[in-house]
Amino acid sequence: MSTSRRSGPEVRSGSTLVLTVLASGQFLMTLDSSVMNVSMATVAQDLDTTITGIQTAITLYTLVMASLMITGGKIGTALGRRRAFGIGLVIYGVGSLVTGLAPNLLILLVGWSLLEGIGAALIMPAIVSLVAANFPPERRAAAYGLVAAAGAMAVAVGPLLGGAVTTFASWRYVFFGEVVVVALILLVLRRVRDVPPSPVSLDVPSAIMSMLGLATIVYGVLRSSEWGWVIATPSGPEIIGVSPVIWLILGGLLVLYVFMRRQHSLVRKGRDPLIDPALFENRQLTGGLTMFFAQFAVQAGVFFSVPLFLSVVLELSALETGVRILPLSIALVLAAAGIPKLWPHANPRRVVRIGLASMIVGIVILTAGMDPGATAAVVAIPMLFMGSGLGALSSQLGAITVSAVPESQSAEVGGVQNTATNLGASLGTALIGSILIATLSTSVGAGIADNPEIPATVQEQATTQIAQGVPFLSNTELDGALDAAGLDEPTRDAVVAVNSDARLEALQVAFGVTALLAVAALFCTGRLPTRAVGTGPEVANP
Repeated sequence: MSTSRRSGPEVRSGSTLVLTVLASGQFLMTLDSSVMNVSMATVAQDLDTTITGIQTAITLYTLVMASLMITGGKIGTALGRRRAFGIGLVIYGVGSLVTGLAPNLLILLVGWSLLEGIGAALIMPAIVSLVAANFPPERRAAAYGLVAAAGAMAVAVGPLLGGAVTTFASWRYVFFGEVVVVALILLVLRRVRDVPPSPVSLDVPSAIMSMLGLATIVYGVLRSSEWGWVIATPSGPEIIGVSPVIWLILGGLLVLYVFMRRQHSLVRKGRDPLIDPALFENRQLTGGLTMFFAQFAVQAGVFFSVPLFLSVVLELSALETGVRILPLSIALVLAAAGIPKLWPHANPRRVVRIGLASMIVGIVILTAGMDPGATAAVVAIPMLFMGSGLGALSSQLGAITVSAVPESQSAEVGGVQNTATNLGASLGTALIGSILIATLSTSVGAGIADNPEIPATVQEQATTQIAQGVPFLSNTELDGALDAAGLDEPTRDAVVAVNSDARLEALQVAFGVTALLAVAALFCTGRLPTRAVGTGPEVANP
C-alpha cells in the first residue's frame, strides 16, 4: 500500500468485513454474562449446584477479565495485535466449548471463568489497536462507535437470546454458538490489517502487582452486597470489626500505588514499564477513561434494576423481559452509527454531554414510573432515551482515548480502557445492588412494624429475618414461602402488599442513585476535546 503508516490507514474495500470481525469479537466478550444472568436457575439445576455457585462463576469471570486487561494489552504489543486477537479467540473458543460441555460447576469455572476470561483479556485491548490500524482518523469515531455499540447490544440482547435459547432448547447452545462464531472470525482474520509487534519486555513484578491490585478491588466490590461495604452484614464475615470489603479495596489501592511507583522507577531506569505512567498525565485520555468508567457504571445500574422490575415485579418471562429491553439496542445502534455519519465534525464534548443528558432523562422517567399501577410499557420511552445516550457516548469515547496517544501505545490504552469499563460495570452493579437491597430491607421492616394487620409474633420473627437482608422476590414467590411457613391468608396478603410497595420504593431509590452517577459524570466532561477526531492535527499528548 502506498499510504504510509504515519499518515493513517487508507480506506479499504474490505472495511465492512473488518468492522464486522472486530464488532463480533466485542459482542462475544459481553454476551456471556448477560445470557447467564437470565439462565442461572436452569444452569444451576443442570449442573446440580446452587444459584450462589453460578453467581461465583459470573464473579470470577469478571475478576479474571478485569485483572488481566493491562497485562493483556502489553502482551498484545509484544506479539502483534492481530496475533494476540487470534490467540485470545482460540483460548476463548476452547473455554466456550468446555463451558457448553461442562458436567459440573468446577468444569464451568475452568471453561468460562478462567479460559474465557483470559481470552477476553487478550482480545479486548487488541480490538482497540486494530480499529486504529484499519480505519483512517476521519472514520475512527464511527468504527469505535459501532464496536462499542456491539458490546452494549450484547448486554441488551443477552436476556432476549438467553431467555429464548434456554426456554426452547438449552443454555449450552449459546456457548456452542460462540464456538462457531469464533471459528468464522478466525477464517477471515487475515483480512484485518495487523499492527506489527514491538520489542518490549514484560516486567513480571509489575504484571503480578497490577493483577493482584485490580483483582482485590474488583473482588471486594463484587462482594459488597453480600458482606457490606464497611459495616459487616449479620451473616457476613468480619475483620477487625468491619466488613472485609473495605480492607480488600484499601489493600488493592495500596498495591496499585506501589505498582505506579514501580512504573515511574522503570521509566527513570530506561526500562519498559507495564504501562507508561505519563499516560495518566494526558488530559484527553484521562477524560475519556473517566467517561468510560461512568458510562459502564450507569449502564450496569440500569441493566441491573430494569430486569428486576420486569421479571420480578411484573413477573415477565426471560424472553418477554428481553423484548422490553430491545428498544434500547435499536436506539443505541442508530445513535452510535448515525452520529458520526450525519455529523462527522460534531464537537465530541457536546455529543457526550447530550448523551449523558439523554440517559439522565430516561432514568428520571423510569424513577417517576415506579408506581403500583406500572406496566411493562413504562420502560419503553426510557429505554429509547438510554439507548440514544449510550449510543452517543459510544460514538465518541473510543476515538477520543486512542487519538490521545501515538498509535504505538494503542494496545496499552486498550488495556487501561477495558480495565476502566470493567471497574465501572463492577462498581455500578455492586453499588446499585447494595442500595436496592438495603432500601428494600428498611422499607419492608418499617412497613411490617407499622401494619396492624400483621400479628405481633410475625412482626418479631420478620424483624429478626430482615436483619439478614430481604431478598428481591416476586409476589408469587413470597406468597408461596409464607404459605409454606404456615401463615394465614390475611397475614400473607398484608406482608405481600408491604413487600410490593417496598420493592417499588427500592427501585426508585436505585434509579435515583443511578441518575446521580450520570449527573456526576457531567462534571468530568471538561477534559474531553472539542474537535472531532480526524478533522485536524491530532495531538499525541495534549
